[in-house]
Amino acid sequence: MYLNTHSYYSLRYGTMSIKKLVATAKQYGITRFALTDINNSTGMIDFVEECKSQGIKGIAGMEFRQNNKLLYIGIAKNNTGFHEINEFRTKYNMLKLSLPDTPPICNNVFWIFKFHPDKEYSLRKNDYIGILHSQLHHIYNTKNNYDFSKLVILQPVTFETIKEFELHKHLRAIDNNTLITKLSADMLAAKDEFFKPYTRMHKHFDRYPQIISNTNELLSQCHIDFDFTVSKNKKTFTSSRHEDKLLLYKLAYEGLKYRYGDNDTAKKRLEKELLIIDNLNFLSYFLITWDIIRYAMSQGFYHIGRGSGANSIVAYCLRITDVDPIELDLYFERFINPKRTSPPDFDIDFSWRDRNKVTEYIFHKYGINHTALLGATTTFKGKSIFRELGKVYGLPKQEIDTLVRQRVSKDDSIIKKIMHVAEQMLDFPNLRTIHAGGIIISEEPLTHYCSLDMPPKGFPTLQWDMYVAEKLHYEKLDILSQRGIGHIKECVDILKNTRGIDIDIHNISAFKKDDKVKQLLQKGETNGCFYIESPAMRMLLQKLQCDNYISLVAASSIIRPGVAKSGMMKEYIKRFHNPTNIKYLHPVMEEQLKETYGVMVYQEDVLKVCHHFADLDLADADVLRRAMSGKYRSKEEFQHIIEKFFFNSKSKGYPDKIINEIWRQIESFAGYSFSKAHSASYAAESFQSLYLKTHYPLEFMVAVINNYGGFYPSWVYFNEAKRWGATIHLPCINNSNLSTSISEKKIYIGFNHIINIEKKIIKHLISERNANGLFLSLQDIINRVPIPLGQLIILIRIGALRFTRKTKPQLLWEAHMLLSQYKKDYTQSSLFSIQKKNFTLPKFDYPQLSDAYDEIEMLNFPISKTSFDMLQTKFRGDIYAKDMNKNKEKRIRMLGELVTIKNVRTKNNNIILFATFLDAKGDFFDTVHFNAQQKKYPFKGRGIYLLYGKISQEFNVSNMDVEKMAKMHIQPNPQLKCNIF
Repeated sequence: MYLNTHSYYSLRYGTMSIKKLVATAKQYGITRFALTDINNSTGMIDFVEECKSQGIKGIAGMEFRQNNKLLYIGIAKNNTGFHEINEFRTKYNMLKLSLPDTPPICNNVFWIFKFHPDKEYSLRKNDYIGILHSQLHHIYNTKNNYDFSKLVILQPVTFETIKEFELHKHLRAIDNNTLITKLSADMLAAKDEFFKPYTRMHKHFDRYPQIISNTNELLSQCHIDFDFTVSKNKKTFTSSRHEDKLLLYKLAYEGLKYRYGDNDTAKKRLEKELLIIDNLNFLSYFLITWDIIRYAMSQGFYHIGRGSGANSIVAYCLRITDVDPIELDLYFERFINPKRTSPPDFDIDFSWRDRNKVTEYIFHKYGINHTALLGATTTFKGKSIFRELGKVYGLPKQEIDTLVRQRVSKDDSIIKKIMHVAEQMLDFPNLRTIHAGGIIISEEPLTHYCSLDMPPKGFPTLQWDMYVAEKLHYEKLDILSQRGIGHIKECVDILKNTRGIDIDIHNISAFKKDDKVKQLLQKGETNGCFYIESPAMRMLLQKLQCDNYISLVAASSIIRPGVAKSGMMKEYIKRFHNPTNIKYLHPVMEEQLKETYGVMVYQEDVLKVCHHFADLDLADADVLRRAMSGKYRSKEEFQHIIEKFFFNSKSKGYPDKIINEIWRQIESFAGYSFSKAHSASYAAESFQSLYLKTHYPLEFMVAVINNYGGFYPSWVYFNEAKRWGATIHLPCINNSNLSTSISEKKIYIGFNHIINIEKKIIKHLISERNANGLFLSLQDIINRVPIPLGQLIILIRIGALRFTRKTKPQLLWEAHMLLSQYKKDYTQSSLFSIQKKNFTLPKFDYPQLSDAYDEIEMLNFPISKTSFDMLQTKFRGDIYAKDMNKNKEKRIRMLGELVTIKNVRTKNNNIILFATFLDAKGDFFDTVHFNAQQKKYPFKGRGIYLLYGKISQEFNVSNMDVEKMAKMHIQPNPQLKCNIF
């Protein structure tokens, strides 16, 4: 009877999850029905799985709408029909075209049109008209003669009961971006769109038994099912599985020789892994990943292979990763094990500049019908619910902000209503979006399993997410981007182009042994280096006195929030410095976590503790780890494993105190932890960055700046370059490029840092300069390049025409005088050179401080003077950052330019602020601001602060506990006093 049901994947329309929809159908004794979500098949895989578990015959379909108007409903006879529906929907999504009034003829699809009494239908073999029971009286009150063999029952389902109609209304108001009071009837479902007992439905249509019979007959012809046991990925890389095996073995053994030479341990492990990969049929998966890396390397793209895939020696030999699993004692079973319920995946990072080209290669190589980005779904949760519902009730922004923060409103009835609806909407799907980097490469066309969207990113995207992919046994490839790789690549290119130095940046084993690199790491001199430059990481490196790769691998995971939250980061540092005096919580912690001094540092540690302490098998332990990382769909399964952990632990006679403490550490840690291989990948990249910074600091900082920085804003990296001996120059018409450039120790700021400058103007200037030589004067610039007066003024004010040796006021007057010869703003080159008129400029009083103000306005930071030079006082603090260790426990005044602030919430729900400053010599120092001090001495934005407090020390690393603080005044802009323009 039910050919038209909606789940909450009919976004901002339906009100039932797939599970709820199927459960409600079963409650009414419904044995077969169709899921027809609006313009998507997101929920179909879950629907089929849930129907099978409940003994219901699931039928696939889709409701096609255009501008909220129902056009027709497609019902698939079988999997082929489902494929045809998805192909049809995908075609129009890809082309971004409106749907046709009549769908295509599909042999395995029934098309149902909604009954309209005044419409004449021209029906094809598989076309039907769906009629509501409320429309039956029209059959005999119309001139049309209906073929009763083509009529079927249409009883849409959108909510469980009439009670959810209010929830539906709120969803529709959000979707239409309108007030709930402004919703029109055509925006809403009918109030009776819910399941009804068979007896009631039969009673509605008892005068028309043929319509009942037609409906049942149509339903009886339809069924859909999916195989949830076999991999759906591309089965072979070559022409056959046998050839795949030969190729993978050949490449792996070639890589073994490259990586290890003659090494029996490595050879044995390689043989073991290859056997497992072959048995589990992952040959093509490894080869496809290798192929992507091969392409990237051929294009000169750098990459980092990370995640659990770095546990594999095969991946290491194929150069997918640069992490040696033997050196780090990584176990392959973390990547693939016989009990692993979800397929593995590789995470591969590329430069943000190169990632799209790699993605384009994958789609071109494996075909758009078989390749797609993995989808994702954003949900209603947290503050977003209250913001959306606040708008539905027309609350002003200020009141919505109050509602979000405090859950209060001037109108108590409204707040109660919003709270009630918000509770119902929590975790509902809101919008379809894209997974961070997941790509699926399928053996069959992906439309066998769902429709595809075409988001602005420009690549076909699946309508379901990674969890559905795992159910169908798809192994995704994560093609990701990060700026750290861009830093490395650009620095190597700069060195090759400017100094003729060719560096093998993949020679990480040499970097690990470099004493100068180790010294820099130990000092925490890591500004600009990937993953190890944040204030917290710098302090951790100094506290650990970290000077080697193995320690850095651990530090890369220890810095994650979970370890700090559990209190185990501090404990790890203590044990690291005093490993002979450790009191282990339980013998299992000593046996399994000896390497990390009894502290859970890696995801593998969670698995080990769960397995050896609580007798959870590896599959259960992995589910627990994934669940704590937010990678689960079934809360019931998660809860079952938690109960099993405690039951098994108690059964083994462990004291409750120990059980609870171990669980506390697992719970607070696991959600934020890295796998050891992941940390090792990050540490390897950190060493690459650190090597470049150690030996080529200026080129490295230019590369960081040109890839739009890292943890800090650009001005911090210019400061760092200055610390290492560079002279920073403002943009210059004759010396600068669009990006920041370097010549020996001179760094010229790129034009792209100038606010409001037009890129096309700059490109024209540079092109003309390169083609016809340096510019000789302002008049020469105007003669050779079409440049509007507004853009010319920006260049003059930033000092880009200082090569003329004229002051800014002189240049500004000259620019106005020259361009005023034309009746309109000068926007195109003259056919003839402009002849300079004779005019005498007055003398100008132009203070240098005005330059700094211009630079702040147009660059966001000064160059001609430091921020400290602009202060009204010459006081620079009692001490500088380098002197803090000598002043432990003393109360000191320090002067610092604010760099960054981090909020940390304590167990008591108080907020502690951790701030980082630069002193007048350009060195970092860190401060702590407790709750009482924050309220009395709050931060007042960017600037220089006078700080008073006690110097505290932990593990020989100093910071200031701030007791008082005041923002310092700078000298006023002289331009406001002098009428020079």
